[in-house]
Amino acid sequence: MPSTVLMPTLALLRASHPEPAAAVTTVAGLLAWGVGHRPSGVVAVVLTVAASQLAVGWANDALDAERDAAVGRTDKPVAAGAVSRRATARAAVVAALATPLLALATNPTAALVATAGLLSALLYDWPLKSSPLSVLPYALSFGSLPAFVVLALPGAPAPPVWLVAAAALLGAGAHFANVLPDLADDARTGVRGLPHRLGSAGSRAAAAGLLLAATATLVLGPPGPPSAVGLAAVAAAVVVPPLTWYGGRTASRARPVADFRAVMVIALIDVVLLVTSGRVL
Repeated sequence: MPSTVLMPTLALLRASHPEPAAAVTTVAGLLAWGVGHRPSGVVAVVLTVAASQLAVGWANDALDAERDAAVGRTDKPVAAGAVSRRATARAAVVAALATPLLALATNPTAALVATAGLLSALLYDWPLKSSPLSVLPYALSFGSLPAFVVLALPGAPAPPVWLVAAAALLGAGAHFANVLPDLADDARTGVRGLPHRLGSAGSRAAAAGLLLAATATLVLGPPGPPSAVGLAAVAAAVVVPPLTWYGGRTASRARPVADFRAVMVIALIDVVLLVTSGRVL
């Protein structure tokens, strides 16, 4: 009996895209701490972002179940039959409804921005994933993340423009990197977003350029001269993507994800830079 319950639960967790969900939630928590949230505020931010990430991941797998099955994605629990499409869709609805409720623990303005970010991400899952505008939800949703974190502070201060712009650039880069491993499978199932139209080389160049632009914006955007650590972060944004790409080519993986992991590495470097420099607000 315990295994009967445990196995579908673990499969449902895997269907939530746990690696990027954990990375984005961790980034949000670090940023909340860095801008001066009290422990209760950090918890509210983390729970809100975690719920929104779960909603987006579950919605993605529920909507893509047929396409994933058609291309033999056995790593996808819904397509593999480890958890039902209906259960995954229900979990997505519950997490989506929980997101604004959790965000209201901060203030209504922040909750509105968090909800807008979630809706934007869900619009990627359908219908924008197969359109030339596929990058737009990534840019909007990532840009809304630091906006939510800052607005969630007491008094709802306006988030710095450079911080929102850097997050939007990072999100756009994440889109191109995230789609790279799936270009061939997506072509077989009729998905034609912007990365598919640019192709592998164009998408990889777009991802690298956007990551570099995001990091440069974080380093040069705040008032005052850039620090040596900041310039080192820019150098990392130049070096990490090609290194991870090369490592992905030489590794024996059925589905390389090195490019997307490069985005996560750059994002964590950028947030640590912000938190330790004290230049966010």
